[in-house]
Amino acid sequence: MQIQENFSLKPYNTFGIDAKAKYFSTFSNTTQLIELTTHNSQLTTHDSQLTTFILGAGSNILFARNFDGLILKNDIRRIEKIKEDDEYVYVKVGAGENWHQFVLNCIQNNWAGVENLSLIPGNVGASPMQNIGAYGVEIKEVFHELKAFHLHEKANYTFGLKDCEFGYRESVFKRKYKDQFVILDVTYRLNKIPKFNTSYGAIEQELERMGIKELSIAAISQAVINIRTSKLPDPAMIGNAGSFFKNPSISNEKFQNLKSKFQDIVGYKNSDGSIKLAAAWLIEQCGWKGYRRGDAGCHDRQPLVLVNYGNATGKEIFDLSEEIRQTVIKKFDVELEREVNII
Repeated sequence: MQIQENFSLKPYNTFGIDAKAKYFSTFSNTTQLIELTTHNSQLTTHDSQLTTFILGAGSNILFARNFDGLILKNDIRRIEKIKEDDEYVYVKVGAGENWHQFVLNCIQNNWAGVENLSLIPGNVGASPMQNIGAYGVEIKEVFHELKAFHLHEKANYTFGLKDCEFGYRESVFKRKYKDQFVILDVTYRLNKIPKFNTSYGAIEQELERMGIKELSIAAISQAVINIRTSKLPDPAMIGNAGSFFKNPSISNEKFQNLKSKFQDIVGYKNSDGSIKLAAAWLIEQCGWKGYRRGDAGCHDRQPLVLVNYGNATGKEIFDLSEEIRQTVIKKFDVELEREVNII
């Protein structure tokens, strides 16, 4: 548990931003976490009061500046089936496990429910924090409970489904309890008998293209992987954090008004009657798709993804995102909210 100083975070964020942390360490269990946050003699009395930030895979983060505090990387790993009944399998997973590897493990064991979430970057701990979702499925549909450590009280808490207050890419950990808890593990309730979801996006077309005759969670997973690979840049090749903005929702009245001006505007009805707009379409209409300034840019295949082509700074990426937001407001009177966390 050595604490390192003036530590480069470039290998620890998928944007590849070369920001530095004043202090950096990792932990793989609660005991180490407690020691690092309360009793570390390497930090001075003054510095021990600096902000502590828990880092996962760094796949939904933009470091806009150096971090003048302590960054602790969550490396808690385990995948354990803890119980089952006639319908479900309950699997407890360490927050430091890679999300996609966990999905592949589920498919190997024929545990259904997360196959539509294949190839989402990040670690397991981020899944309830963000209520990650893709292709018609969200984490809240398979979530059972999680265990989290309160940084100030030095105590563990269990959160059930209602406690997390899941919303669209939201949970209590992003707002109400922001920076208060460290997610230690997550328990998922997975289906023994698959309930296939192929109606969203291009999954059915991709399955047909693949020549799938008998539907399976493995086939759906591969279809999703194929689609994501064709649309989204690989962070190992081009620095990015996936979708930079959320899809905004507006009233139906406002949508009809916009549709009278922009006939091709893309919108989907929410359960509450509001309309969810496609942020990518809005951004593309403002002329940003494929835009590049230095090493900061907007991807040429998916305008919802901002990219670092090499040596862009976090501030350059952030400033570009703000310019995009302002042009969308000016053209459509719609405000985009960033999905990526700005640090």
